Amino acid sequence: MMAKRRMAFNRVRALTIGCALSLMAAAGWSQQASLTWLGTLPGGPHSGAYNVSADGSVVVGWASNAAWDLRAFRWTPDGGMQDLGTLGGRFSAAYGISADGSVIVGWAERVDGRARAFHWTSAGGMQALGTLGGYTSYAYGVSADGSVVVGVAYTNLVKYHAFRWTESEGMQDLGTLGGWGSAALGVSADGSVVVGYAYDADEVHRAFRWTAESGMEDLGTLGGGWSRAYSVSADGSVVVGMARNSAGHIRAFRWTAESGMQDLGTLGGFHSTALGVSADGTVVVGWADRADGCGYAFRWTAEEGMQDLNVLYAHLLTDGSELWEATAISPDGRYIVGKGFNGTTLFPEAFLLDTGFPLRGDVNRDGCVDDADLLAVLLAFGNRGYRNEDLNWDGVIDDADLLMVLFHFGSGC
Repeated sequence: MMAKRRMAFNRVRALTIGCALSLMAAAGWSQQASLTWLGTLPGGPHSGAYNVSADGSVVVGWASNAAWDLRAFRWTPDGGMQDLGTLGGRFSAAYGISADGSVIVGWAERVDGRARAFHWTSAGGMQALGTLGGYTSYAYGVSADGSVVVGVAYTNLVKYHAFRWTESEGMQDLGTLGGWGSAALGVSADGSVVVGYAYDADEVHRAFRWTAESGMEDLGTLGGGWSRAYSVSADGSVVVGMARNSAGHIRAFRWTAESGMQDLGTLGGFHSTALGVSADGTVVVGWADRADGCGYAFRWTAEEGMQDLNVLYAHLLTDGSELWEATAISPDGRYIVGKGFNGTTLFPEAFLLDTGFPLRGDVNRDGCVDDADLLAVLLAFGNRGYRNEDLNWDGVIDDADLLMVLFHFGSGC
């Protein structure tokens, strides 16, 4: 370990001297908050974003085209909104994206009108993943490296089960909680933990957390009859979703093994749903009712509680614009995507919100890129696993992460 750290310190000296010029030319995205409306496909009336890459440069979701057909899209700042097509039919939607933005998953219609889960890359295009014996399947999540896909597939004409897919093993049936159906909606960074909902023996659906070792675990409710999990932290320890409480209201929840299911509240109304969570489990996003009964996008942290994104970032919204729901958040908690109403175009549109925090290279999230951040990367240098020190989110703490700290050293201080 000491040899590895000495090697890291030597790399710092070499990188600082030898890469200074290239660093100056490698400026990243703005550190200031910004809101980007992603538009629609040509002639289409609306769009919605479902997920975002680790660096905020690639967004995926759905958008209608001129024929009002729903299509999966991939958006980048330079290329705009790209229609990913279908598997021969009219409709498709993209739900999950790998950390580097190269792998996209979702569902697409075939010529026969049946939906299939798909795995998309620029090189291979859209590839169908099959089913569990039935006619249709849908993919909703993908691991950070793009190798593990989760979703739901029909086993026959009426029953559907959660699945976990890899290229080597194909589609694995994750079973149920004793009932007739289940669906996988989220997966941890390394693909080992799957979350979603499954029906129990009483045919009530419950949020679940699945691992190969323990199988499918019922996460309970908030006092009501049912619950559903949508997303999970990088290490699989924090699960978020929605559950009915004892008063019959739907509430966003955050679950851990230690504290159980925590009600995250609302924005003054009765209902809320948590749809995304940061890699370390500290930031949750979703939608919640205000007192007027209308739903709006929120961000939740333990320190600040539930905050309306329309209030926090009012200065970024033009007259008539609203952020309706936040569907996902980048691993570091900086980028938020979802759906809202663009007051300029007068269309419901997908949005990308760059909150500007944490700063690039700010490992400990204190608003200053300094010695503490550099030391954190050095001490973790060479380790694997998706964590805050892994600034480029590629699964290993290495030179690239050191470069990010060095380039932004002093920012915010």
